[in-house]
Amino acid sequence: MSIQDKRDHTQELIKETAKKLFFVQGRFDATTQEIADEAGVNRTLINYYFRSRDNLMQVVFEDAHRVESDKTDIIMRSDLPFKEKISRFIDGSLATTRRYPYLETYIVSQINKGSCHKRNVEKNDLMLLYREISKEMEAGNIEKMEPVQFIFNMISLLAFPSAIRPLFMENMMIDDKEFDRLLSQRKEIILNILFKK
Repeated sequence: MSIQDKRDHTQELIKETAKKLFFVQGRFDATTQEIADEAGVNRTLINYYFRSRDNLMQVVFEDAHRVESDKTDIIMRSDLPFKEKISRFIDGSLATTRRYPYLETYIVSQINKGSCHKRNVEKNDLMLLYREISKEMEAGNIEKMEPVQFIFNMISLLAFPSAIRPLFMENMMIDDKEFDRLLSQRKEIILNILFKK
């Protein structure tokens, strides 16, 4: 392995370790020392590759934002039939949630802190989506409501279980395996709630 390959590997290891701590374990306040310990590297390497914890956080946030943008593109920029778009968005969201249980909570927490903010929806795309939702309502495929309410419902049905995962698991006395099993059933449940037919 060349010196450059080793550097690239170490930098990627630090980034992936931070993502694991933040998105998989929900440890949003992990220190640079904790990240270094988990990665098995010296803490000074974090400063060497990322200059500061804040810069590392920004890089990790950019990765998280990219995952969210890829999911949103399915709905905003796809020519698929409406229900198929929603179905694929749900698939993508559930796959992301299984891989990174705390990703959306992390993004919201960073936006609430004011440390990271990125809108990934353009106004024209949103208006087109609202028109598409309205057409589906007129066709009788979904209940009539403000289009934004349809989005609220879909996102709530997808995001809420993950947002309360630790509390839910404790109170319902279930483990990670059982939670993931329940999560795997969400797609059909959500589609049946959102769509009349």
